[in-house]
Amino acid sequence: MDSVFILIPISIVLAFVIGYFFWWSGHNGQFDDLEGPAHRILMDDDSVHPDSPSPQDKP
Repeated sequence: MDSVFILIPISIVLAFVIGYFFWWSGHNGQFDDLEGPAHRILMDDDSVHPDSPSPQDKP
């Protein structure tokens, strides 16, 4: 029974801390653009030119 008197206030404080950090991240732009980085990696322009010969070492 003594542990209940300790664990309930700790869980309430922890819930408020998690809620505060969620509120802070929402107001500081953490969730503004969730799809942009996922689409940006698909539109990457790192293409290899097949018509250019690859450099080879001559012995």
